[in-house]
Amino acid sequence: MTDVTQILSQIESGDPVAAERLLPLVYDELRKLAEAKLAGEKPGQTLDATGLVHEAYVRLVDQTVPQQWDNWRDFFAAAAEAMRRILVERARQKQSKKRGGDFRRLDLDAVEPVVLPIACDDILGLEEALQKLERTDQRKADLVKLRFFAGLTVAQAARALGVSVTTAENDWTYTRCWLRLEMAGSENS
Repeated sequence: MTDVTQILSQIESGDPVAAERLLPLVYDELRKLAEAKLAGEKPGQTLDATGLVHEAYVRLVDQTVPQQWDNWRDFFAAAAEAMRRILVERARQKQSKKRGGDFRRLDLDAVEPVVLPIACDDILGLEEALQKLERTDQRKADLVKLRFFAGLTVAQAARALGVSVTTAENDWTYTRCWLRLEMAGSENS
């Protein structure tokens, strides 16, 4: 680490090439430091360890006011502080209303697709089945229209129909099965 201390002295004295020689020497240690800082963060962060290292390094070396580090320990302490500030700034930005701070993240894998993919031939079969369903149970037919064609969730469709979510979920479960059987029967005939 004596090389680092010498390069830090050269940076302090204004050597423009010294900063370029510093990064390869300290990169691995800075990356370990960044990974440790990010380990406590929630998954799904947009900033990874490499990005954090680079942003912190730019803040440390490319400043208008030259920094003074007595040794490599001071440099790494300053790097850790820069990383902390970057993470705090990012967290504040994410919580601001301007950047959607009052919205919560939703994992799309856990969400049921609202509009199910359907082929053109199936649309005609669905239309026939839907007309048959309308004659026997208008509410269930309306639920299918809201789910398939309007793209509403079960909860949104329940509100639109004026029924409880449980009723809409039960109707949706029944109707999906009924439609499958009805459409499979029309294909076979």
